[in-house]
Amino acid sequence: MANIGSKWTPSGRKAMLLGSGELGKEVAIELQRMGVEVVACDKYANAPAMQVADSSRVFSMLDADKLREAIETEKPDHIIPEVEAIATPVLLDLEKAGFHVTPTAKAAWLTMNREGIRRLAAEELGVTTSPYRFASDFEEFKAAVDAVGIPCVVKPIMSSSGHGQSVIKSPEDIEKSWKIAQEGGRAGAGRVIVEGFVKFDYEITLLTVRSVAGTSFCEPIGHIQVDGDYRYSWQPQAMTPEAKAAAQDIARKVTDALGGYGIFGVELFVRGDEVIFSEVSPRPHDTGMVTMISQELSEFALHSRALLGLPVPEIRFLGPSASRAVVVEGDTKEVEFENLDKVLEEPGVQMRIFGKPEIQGHRRMAVILATADSVDEARAKAERVYEKLQVRVK
Repeated sequence: MANIGSKWTPSGRKAMLLGSGELGKEVAIELQRMGVEVVACDKYANAPAMQVADSSRVFSMLDADKLREAIETEKPDHIIPEVEAIATPVLLDLEKAGFHVTPTAKAAWLTMNREGIRRLAAEELGVTTSPYRFASDFEEFKAAVDAVGIPCVVKPIMSSSGHGQSVIKSPEDIEKSWKIAQEGGRAGAGRVIVEGFVKFDYEITLLTVRSVAGTSFCEPIGHIQVDGDYRYSWQPQAMTPEAKAAAQDIARKVTDALGGYGIFGVELFVRGDEVIFSEVSPRPHDTGMVTMISQELSEFALHSRALLGLPVPEIRFLGPSASRAVVVEGDTKEVEFENLDKVLEEPGVQMRIFGKPEIQGHRRMAVILATADSVDEARAKAERVYEKLQVRVK
């Protein structure tokens, strides 16, 4: 029997979020609803999840000593990685000492960099992926590009939201792409992956939940990215029964290998009935923000329930829905969202403003959610109300 006692008592539960962005904020809210004490950690103060947590800590999670100190001091019942850039060897050590990492320290370690998860999927599990090579220096990089062929995609093995990603369309792009990758990695300059282009009809995120009740799947989520960063998502993405079954089979194989309880964002390319594995995140996925309006239990509620050791007996889909990210450009610590009365006057529309404290360059600051009778109508509605939004960078 799973028990949760009162906060700040010996029978209470404490969760520590490693990373406190907009996804972590929603996880914190769901944990709070279950009476769990939440400690939010990030490299900067006043991160979104810190605004709703019981307490917070500011430090770089790539700093192994500070990460270990924070965990050993707080003694959380659940350690919940929300970002990739974490000193994962510390998590591996602490898990052996009895701490619980969501979903597992192994999952956090393997998915922290693209090399670990790609080798697991392609070389150990035999899952179909795009052709790829890894490179640690510029000479290896040129050889990798030559082996994979042009055009190809270049990514740091540690990055997210499109940082450091580029496309080589001609030999003239090689040096530029290497520089972009070296500047965009989460842990600074380092190893990169060169991926061959995959001809696909569409790409999806298949949210996969592992709980004490077994493995469950959300309806597939279609999405559009710009420079590797999510801009639009919708649910459900239409698929043939054969493609959907293949996607679920791949997702099950990969998540079973990673183990533990929680939600996984499995990214896949689809070409007809063929499905090709791309990446996986052992946590809620940005494209999955659409589930805040499309499902009875959002990806954040599902993650929280599963990691607490509670069953997920059913994932109830409510209807066609879409999300539209609000990305703001500038260099400021003050942003004002205007015309919200017009944005929210249409039925079936919601909005989440993340409350991030500053922008340097461009940053996702909010999301618009819409539901309708069809996916096309939901996408059109989200874009229509987005056009009404005015954002003032002060």
